[in-house]
Amino acid sequence: MDQKWKDAVEKLIQKRETVLAAGGSERIAKQHSSGKLTARERMEALFDDGTFVEIDGMITSRAVDFGMDKKKRPGDGVVTGYGRIHGRVAFASSQDFTVGGGSLGEAQAMRICRAMDKAMEMKVPFISINDSGGARIEEGIDGLSGYADIFYRNTIASGVIPQISVILGPCAGGACYSPAITDYIFMTEKNSQMYITGPAVVKSVTGEVISTSDLGGAGVHSSVSGVSHFVYPDDLSCLNGVRQLLGYLPQNNEEMPMTVKGHAIDGSAALSGIVPVDSKKPYDVRSVINAFVDQNSFFEVQPDFARNLVVGFARLDGDTVGIVANQSQVMAGSLEINASDKGARFIRFCDCFNIPLLTLVDVPAFLPGSQQEHGGIIRHGAKLLFAYSEATVPKVGLIMRKAYGGAYIAMNSKGTGADVVYAWPIAEIAVMGASGAVSIIGKKEIEKADNPAEKREELLDAYNNKFMNPYIAAERGYVDEVILPEETREKIAAAFKMLKTKKRSLPRKKHGNIPL
Repeated sequence: MDQKWKDAVEKLIQKRETVLAAGGSERIAKQHSSGKLTARERMEALFDDGTFVEIDGMITSRAVDFGMDKKKRPGDGVVTGYGRIHGRVAFASSQDFTVGGGSLGEAQAMRICRAMDKAMEMKVPFISINDSGGARIEEGIDGLSGYADIFYRNTIASGVIPQISVILGPCAGGACYSPAITDYIFMTEKNSQMYITGPAVVKSVTGEVISTSDLGGAGVHSSVSGVSHFVYPDDLSCLNGVRQLLGYLPQNNEEMPMTVKGHAIDGSAALSGIVPVDSKKPYDVRSVINAFVDQNSFFEVQPDFARNLVVGFARLDGDTVGIVANQSQVMAGSLEINASDKGARFIRFCDCFNIPLLTLVDVPAFLPGSQQEHGGIIRHGAKLLFAYSEATVPKVGLIMRKAYGGAYIAMNSKGTGADVVYAWPIAEIAVMGASGAVSIIGKKEIEKADNPAEKREELLDAYNNKFMNPYIAAERGYVDEVILPEETREKIAAAFKMLKTKKRSLPRKKHGNIPL
C-alpha cells in the first residue's frame, strides 16, 4: 500500500473515531450517571443483535454564528440508520444529548428526514428516539424549518407505515408535535418529559411554581393527558417494549401482520365464573380477554388512561387482533369523552394496518352529566361511531352482559358495520336498563295502582322477561348467534378465519370528516 492510501485510510479511521466519540467521554459518563443509554447504545438495543447500520454519520452542521464553528461535531447530535427487528427491516433516528443537548438544527433535521424518506421508500416502520433540548437557538429559523420538514413527513407517512416515538429525555416546545402525530409514544418513568412550555415560562405567565415531572412527565401523560401510550422503568425495558409492539404490526398498510405461533390454551370454560350474572357486579375484563386469546399474548395500550375502556393487541391462533372492551370495574364500563377518543384512535390505527377488530361489550350508557355534556361528549362519542363505521377490516363483537342505548350502537353494532356479533345467554340488549325503562313507560300504571311497589315489581319482571335478553336481537338479525361462554374462543377464532378474505371499499373520496 503506497503512502497516499495509508494517509487516506488513517484519515477515515480518525473520522470514524470522531463520529463514535459523540460528545466525549465526560458527557457520555454524565448520560450514563443519569440512568440513560447513549444514542448509539439505544440503537443497538432496539435492533436485532449486530444488524444496526448507521447512515449519514458524517453530516455536519454548516452554522457558524454564535461560536457554532467551534462546536461542530460529525452527525450533528443524532444517530440515524436501519437494522432488523424480529428479522424485519426498520429505520430509526436517535437524538444524542451528549452533542449540544441533542438540539435540532438544519443538519440534524436533514439526517432525520433522509431516514424517514428511506423508511417510506422501503415501506417499513420508522422509530424516532427523542432526547433533546429543542430547536438549536444558534441556528434560528433553520431549526424551526427542520421541525416543519419532520412534521410534514410524519403526516404523509401516517397510515402508510407504523411510526413510533420513544421519549427518553426531554422533548420540549414544538418538538412535541412530531411524537403527537405518530402512532404510539413510549416514555420512561424518571427521565422522560414532554411539554410545550417549560416550568420557567409557566411561572412567568401564571406565577405557579411547578416541577418538570408534574408539568409533563410520564405519569401525567400516561394517566391524565393521554399523550403517552406506554411507560417503562428505563431505556432498555422501554426499547424492548417497542420491539414487542412491532411484533404485532405489519411493515406497512399493504401487508398483514406476521403470524406468531404460541400457546393456544383455551380457557373459555372459566368465563362463566369470571363474569357475574348480576349486571351490577364488576369484574376485570382483562381476565376475560386472557381466558381465550393465545397465552400471554395480550398487550394492552394506554392501560392508565380512560380505564373504563380497555384496548390492546392479542393473538388468536397466532394471528394479531385488536381488542376493544368495556371495563366494568371503572364507571361501570360506561363511555365518556376520554374513552371515546382512546377507542376511536385505536380502531382507526387497526383499520390502517389491516388488523381485525374484536369488541367485547358490557356497556350501560354514555356517561351522563353536565360535565360530560359541556365537555363535548356528543362530539367525542361521535368519533367512536365514526371509527367503527369507517373501518373496513374484519369486525367481530361479543355482547357479554349489558348493551344499552346509544352506547350499544357505538360498540361495534350490526348497524355500524359489524360482520359477526355473538352474545352470551345473560346478555341484555335494550334501549336502557329495566329500572329506568319501567319508570318511564309504566309511570301511569304505577301511580294508579293500589300497591305501587308491587306493581313496579310486576312491570319489572315483565320487562326483564320480554326485553332483557339476547333473543329478540337474534330474531331481528342484530345478533348472529347466542353462544355459551365456553364456546367463546372457538366461535370467535372461526369467525376471523372466515373473514380473512373480506374485501370492502368505501365510496371514493379524499377522506372522511371525522368530528375531531
